[in-house]
Amino acid sequence: MKKIAIIGLPNVGKSSLFNRIAKQRIAITSDFSGTTRDIKTHKVYITDKPCLILDTGGLDKSSELFLNVHNMSMEASKKADVIVMVVDGKLLPSEEEKKIFYALQGLGKPIALIINKIDNDKEMERAWEFDEFGADHVFPISVSHNRGVSALLEWIGEFLPAPEGSPASESEESLCDEDEAWEEDSAEEEEEEIANIVEMVEDVGNQQINVAIIGRVNVGKSSLLNALVGKQRAVVSSVAGTTIDPVDESIEYNEKVINFVDTAGLRRRGKIEGIEKFALMRTKEMLERANIALLVLDSSEPFLELDERIAGLVEENNLACIIVLNKWDEAMDDFEKVTAEVRHRFKFLSYAPLITVSAKSKQRVSKIKDMILSVYENYSQHIPTRQLNEVIREATIRHQIPSDHSKVVKIYFATQYQTKPPRIALVMNKPRSLHFSYKRYLANKLRDVFNLEGSPILLYPRAKGERDNEQENSGEES
Repeated sequence: MKKIAIIGLPNVGKSSLFNRIAKQRIAITSDFSGTTRDIKTHKVYITDKPCLILDTGGLDKSSELFLNVHNMSMEASKKADVIVMVVDGKLLPSEEEKKIFYALQGLGKPIALIINKIDNDKEMERAWEFDEFGADHVFPISVSHNRGVSALLEWIGEFLPAPEGSPASESEESLCDEDEAWEEDSAEEEEEEIANIVEMVEDVGNQQINVAIIGRVNVGKSSLLNALVGKQRAVVSSVAGTTIDPVDESIEYNEKVINFVDTAGLRRRGKIEGIEKFALMRTKEMLERANIALLVLDSSEPFLELDERIAGLVEENNLACIIVLNKWDEAMDDFEKVTAEVRHRFKFLSYAPLITVSAKSKQRVSKIKDMILSVYENYSQHIPTRQLNEVIREATIRHQIPSDHSKVVKIYFATQYQTKPPRIALVMNKPRSLHFSYKRYLANKLRDVFNLEGSPILLYPRAKGERDNEQENSGEES
């Protein structure tokens, strides 16, 4: 599949263009220079042809961190099939930008110069300043006002092969001519044109396992992602908070598609500032769509209260979980002592299996993929109603449900009505009288019989005839 790389200096509008083509807010955009640091990839259809668009980090060499970002961005351009270099049309051309453009021209690939922030006809005069680049393909556009983008998409489409068995795209016929596109009232018309040109890929969430890598800053999440996918996918730096925008990468493993998302490292609330606020919001969005969380802890130093708070996000989102003790080659204590502390601190994740790894040396990292498949199978498990009721009945016989002011509390029957994670309705005569400790007891009995390692179990007491969704707020994760 053809790759389209979006390249340029920081804060010229690369991520905004990426989001415009993707037709959704995927990449974080802000006025802070250097918001994008890792390569973000998304699949779209341009002129009815599939391709991958790559949002790269700003080309900046001002520090060790941004030098790594610069190198990854240039490497992405070398692997791309088409390059679009974005410049800020409100500024004069810089010598640095010209050097970058000439270097990209030397790659011998189709390349376009995108002059962004040309918001109206009067500002077209500034676009002429960029003639000195000598670019063959120049597109003055305004991403924020959605002007001129359709012409760029049409140009990109010329380099994309049509899908096998598909007729050539006829969407060009619906494009405005160049003069009409630059009219003041053309924004709405062009929005409609882009809707015809760019088609989002259908949601494949049900066909893949979404794994979120979470933890506080500098525990090695990005190094773990790189080790899992077998390539330099995320920028790694000693600077705390290197990852801002979630970085995702999919791999095929044992006939399954695993999509890893390296989320931004989380800090104490009082220390979150600047673009990290955007990162925190995006991390929470990713967790809402995840199936499994890899909770990464730094075994080379004492665990913190912040680790527990981050782990609480796993419980809050009802995720399956694997606890990853990273930097085990630098561990302070022996295995028994460390695991005992983990089990004590993270009691609410008692169902989560634990593994010790070193992302830096890749020690035992490959085992995580097998654990993910196993945990996902448990997370997706549907327990037959007959077997479920047999276990519940035996559990209530062995340990009777505490009465409610001398009134007997009964479970009539149980049924699982949803998976990912398993959600079980307990139809009762007095649903509000079932204590959370007894629900925990029932969940443990279910774990003794059925293989549910790594997955939470949600139990919802309800009265006869009561809808499941009315009891969601009274459910408990076990």
